[in-house]
Amino acid sequence: MIPELPAYLTAMGGAEYKGWIIALFTLMAGISRPFSGRLTDTVGRVPVMIFGSLVCVVCSLLYPVLHTITGFLLLRFFHGFSTGFKPTATSAYGADVVHESRRGEALGALAIGYTLGATIGPVIGSWVVSHYSYHAMFVTSALMALGSVAILFNIHETLPAPQPFRWSLLRIPKNEIIEPTALRPALILFLLSISLGSCLTLVPDYSVELGMRNKGVFFTCFTITSLLIRLVAGKSSDRYGRQMVLFFSSLALVVSMLFLAFANDPLVLMTGAGIFGLSLGMNSPTVAAWAVDLCAIEHRGKAVATVYIALEAGIGGGALLSAWIYNNHAENFMYAFLLPAICAAFSMVILYRWMQQGKAKGAT
Repeated sequence: MIPELPAYLTAMGGAEYKGWIIALFTLMAGISRPFSGRLTDTVGRVPVMIFGSLVCVVCSLLYPVLHTITGFLLLRFFHGFSTGFKPTATSAYGADVVHESRRGEALGALAIGYTLGATIGPVIGSWVVSHYSYHAMFVTSALMALGSVAILFNIHETLPAPQPFRWSLLRIPKNEIIEPTALRPALILFLLSISLGSCLTLVPDYSVELGMRNKGVFFTCFTITSLLIRLVAGKSSDRYGRQMVLFFSSLALVVSMLFLAFANDPLVLMTGAGIFGLSLGMNSPTVAAWAVDLCAIEHRGKAVATVYIALEAGIGGGALLSAWIYNNHAENFMYAFLLPAICAAFSMVILYRWMQQGKAKGAT
């Protein structure tokens, strides 16, 4: 749905709220992460995954029913529960079923499913809208999410001795919201995910500005390259180290954002999309594996939730800042994409310092 939602909101008269399409979604996702982490570590991986998928089903069916800008934005907010719950439990599940020596490889393989969906989904969404309607697109989305629910009912729980759900589990002390061991991976993911928020918000309009009819092609291009690099990135992080892989991911992100900032035709835009996918494919499974490496086994859900909170903060912040810089004026696209380039460059500096510190400690 992502490529078509800005035009859908504009048709409702809410063009000035485009930045909130992603920001509200990620705000709720970030708010719900501590709860999904807690429930993943107590109630189990599978129930949390099922809940996240069910939210997608319900929200997709409600979009055609709510015809006001306020209703749409509220629904985007509550739709964030899906991303707040599903990936947290999925990553913990993936870490459970493999040996720690292959954790990066396994989480990279797990992300292939997401990448395939993200490759096909935007093109399908734009095609359905152009040939049928927005209503048909929302129903299609709901049916696909329902397929996820059906699959999840047939997998086995991996959490030892899961507890029955009780409301008291939702009372989380402040000191249990964040897993301290995951702060370094979370900081890097925050800086890198600002670019994703910018792209999700601006690329649909940018594609139209450069003469591209299908607004989902950009997303398909970057997810294809993301898929290809995921086949080797997770294994590489197991072999060469998480920070080294993230350093090169940050470098690729700087290059991709510069291509987007100075794109003047679809070819340059698609080149930037391809390099962007290489960066995303390297960073997401590597960050998750790094966070799990650093935490105790019983805190895996909380550690994954912590890095995903950073992810949502970066995406939401990137969406709001890029929309504010863009302000529906095409000449501002360049400045909007230079912002994530600067953030990625800063992450390179941080990672380089951490790697040097690690070498110094190893030498002593």
